[in-house]
Amino acid sequence: MPPSETRAHTRRHRVAMVCDFFYPRLGGVENHIWSLAYSLLRLGHKVIVITHAYNCPDVELPCDDEQGVAVQRRKKSKRTGVRYLPGGLKVYYCPFLPMTDEDCLPTFTITFPLLRWILIRERIEIVHSHQATSTLANEAITYAAELGLASVYTDHSLFGFDDIASIILNRVLKVTMSTVGSVICVSHTCRDNFILRAKILPSIVHVIPNAVDPTKFTPDPSKRDKERVKIVVVSRLVYRKGVDLLVGIIPKICKAFSQVDFLIGGDGNKKLSLEEMVERERLQDRVEFLGFVPHQSVRDVLVHGHVFLNCSLTESFCIAILEASSAGLTVVSTNVGGVPEVLPPDMIHLADPSVDSLVKELSYAISETINKADPFKYHQRVREMYSWERVANETTLVYDGVLTKPRLTFLQRLDRYKTVGGIAGYVVCVLAITLHFAAKLVEWWQPRDLIDVVPDVCHQENEYEKKKQIF
Repeated sequence: MPPSETRAHTRRHRVAMVCDFFYPRLGGVENHIWSLAYSLLRLGHKVIVITHAYNCPDVELPCDDEQGVAVQRRKKSKRTGVRYLPGGLKVYYCPFLPMTDEDCLPTFTITFPLLRWILIRERIEIVHSHQATSTLANEAITYAAELGLASVYTDHSLFGFDDIASIILNRVLKVTMSTVGSVICVSHTCRDNFILRAKILPSIVHVIPNAVDPTKFTPDPSKRDKERVKIVVVSRLVYRKGVDLLVGIIPKICKAFSQVDFLIGGDGNKKLSLEEMVERERLQDRVEFLGFVPHQSVRDVLVHGHVFLNCSLTESFCIAILEASSAGLTVVSTNVGGVPEVLPPDMIHLADPSVDSLVKELSYAISETINKADPFKYHQRVREMYSWERVANETTLVYDGVLTKPRLTFLQRLDRYKTVGGIAGYVVCVLAITLHFAAKLVEWWQPRDLIDVVPDVCHQENEYEKKKQIF
């Protein structure tokens, strides 16, 4: 739905975005939460983010200068307590213990008192959780039902059905989604996958694609090397992102095209495999590693390249592809998940997730497409197709819908938990009863009327509409 066709919203909502994954950790989910929250703030809604505290180690950050991509160092710090990000976004970094991959240790009720205090203090109406693997997000949906708040969940990833990790995650997701008000998926492929995993009513599952801020990813062909072709890879260097495929692709492309170099940004446990390959093939002068790349520096890296390569083995919606295309790069990607939904066929080269197929499409892009592609036309087309204003407006429609639904009573929640099935259903009911009594105890220990309420500090008018009136 284009922004021009979206009806104006007169009601202002108070929303809490909840997820384990947020700044200073960087990735697609983190960028989505920040961009959506900032866009909702500009529409006049009140938005806060709840996550866990982060330890920020010393890291080297690439930055752009006159000579190309340079490096600067970010000092070690601890991000905890209440912080404000640019644009007025308030973030609660709660003192919860991370387990692995910055995911909170499941505690069931230990996090309830603090989350309840925040939700009451900020007068939150809607709890919006993100990502199935986030413990904090799953617990927040359960807490929202206990506190009588509306809840929305956004699914960002695709998961399987046959491995033990996916089986356990899908069962947990089915429990959590038993009381959710509405669900948002970032692609149609993601929606189909989610409905099968969570066994949820399709009528409450909506598709709202991701977006990109094109003003932050403008082309700059003057930064490109006129004599050589640079292939850019910016992602987490982990198995799911297809690093093993990249290990096989780089030597073949470097052998076939003497004028091609690789620029790799990102970090992860598979980086060592790439470094070993470069050492083995003696490609130190052809492959450059940038390490961790903060989001504000991604554009500075992209504009030095001609082709963007995405080797992901699974992807519900790849924001990195949008960012690269907006910056004017030719995109080559694996044909997996929701990737085919992101760009029109004439703007992307799709390949099977195999070394030979990716080498073939990459070779075609290097030989035939680069000279024909107009970076500024790519940028303009992305600008016309995607905007966070549209995402925010469509998300507000979902918020309007969940607030009109009646809240579930305790007995109604128990009936829904029983549908999990078998012994697991009764176990979940016992846990729900335990949480209910824990909530009563917390209410006695910390009465609602003794919690100070924070005045709403948010935009009083829709900044998007104001901007349109000016121009």
